[in-house]
Amino acid sequence: MLALLLDFRPQEAAPEPLITNDAVVLGILLVILALVFRTSASSNPAWRRFYGVVPALLLCYFLPSLLSTAGIVSGDAQWSGLYFVASRFLLPTSLVLLTLSIDFKAVLRLGPKALIMFLTGTAGIVLGGPLAILVFRAVNPEIVGGEGADAVWRGLTTVAGSWVGGGANQAAMKEVFHVGDEVFSVMVTVDVIVANIWMAVLLYGAGRSAAIDERLGADDSAIVSLRDRVAAYHASIARIPALSDTITVLAAGFGVTALSHLGADWITPWLAEHAAAHKPPDGPHWIDQLSLTSSFLWVVVLATTGGLLLSATRARRLEGVGASRLGSAMLYVLVATIGMKMDLLAIRENPGIFAVGLLWIGFHAALLIVVAVLIKAPLFFLAVGSQANVGGAASAPIVASAFHPALAPVGVLLAVLGYALGTYAAIACGWCMQAVAPGAG
Repeated sequence: MLALLLDFRPQEAAPEPLITNDAVVLGILLVILALVFRTSASSNPAWRRFYGVVPALLLCYFLPSLLSTAGIVSGDAQWSGLYFVASRFLLPTSLVLLTLSIDFKAVLRLGPKALIMFLTGTAGIVLGGPLAILVFRAVNPEIVGGEGADAVWRGLTTVAGSWVGGGANQAAMKEVFHVGDEVFSVMVTVDVIVANIWMAVLLYGAGRSAAIDERLGADDSAIVSLRDRVAAYHASIARIPALSDTITVLAAGFGVTALSHLGADWITPWLAEHAAAHKPPDGPHWIDQLSLTSSFLWVVVLATTGGLLLSATRARRLEGVGASRLGSAMLYVLVATIGMKMDLLAIRENPGIFAVGLLWIGFHAALLIVVAVLIKAPLFFLAVGSQANVGGAASAPIVASAFHPALAPVGVLLAVLGYALGTYAAIACGWCMQAVAPGAG
């Protein structure tokens, strides 16, 4: 893997795994996810201590990667089509189901400080990526160099997708910016390890939030009011779903996904023809440079937009029968298939990329801390605003509930906003990194 940073030699064909039947692999992945979630929800003191140290989300990546490293399964497209199915069908559907419940009025009622901290977190990721590349470009350009599908800036776009939206956006950026599987394996490892180091810091701070807020002079009375208001709203729409409700949720998700694919099938060829007809003599057309001829980009953008449009209708009440829960289930299947692509030895063999990730998340954290001190925002807003970006719906509720169990829906709400903005912010971050990366064009 060191060749990735030094001379970017073509990757070799993946060896055949022990299990190549995708039906068997999918069953194994779902059993793994079930075990993780059952044990993480257990009241057993041993499991509670274990998950107090090891986040459940980390295991959802880590356990499939162990199987892949051992040669039992493989995430390579040569041996498995699970990632393709999850990314093309489950990913856009999860985006729809995670965004259709967004309530912009409720987000505004969270108060300006909550939104300021959330948007600061987004800005820290979008700006931090290009800045990290610029720093390492000056120190050692080889670390952030490369060409073609294995260019490091391309791989970092998947980290941007994960850190401003979640796993769904991470997979989307892989397709949008045509990221090679080898560099993607490295970036998934960087994403999971660096993000969970930062989440561990936030969970540690949650246990000392009262003292920190007092030292900052932050007023947490709005959080108490927020907790009661959000809990009351969710209780008002929640009900036991009937079969018709579940089918309706699936129809909304997969229906918008179908329309998104249909729209992409029309938009992409039209843009490709326009770009080819007006290609300048000295280089590619700007449409090609911005990846606007990527069919998957339009699937993701249209699916996200479709979910946002549904949130303005009565379809938003589908959240009461588990829309986001089904979306999250699809997302975790995607997370497991991504884990199959993860190389556990990548960090040891690519310490430079790991350092880029640490500098990037460090800029994100520093910007949040500075803004929190300036506006006297409670630590809760800093922590959840950060995780709504970096962790998405998978970890924002975890961090929120560390402050108070009733505040978990607040993490979900901001994470849903992260999904809504993540697609657009990650693409913008990718364009900026492309602009500053050595040799990119």
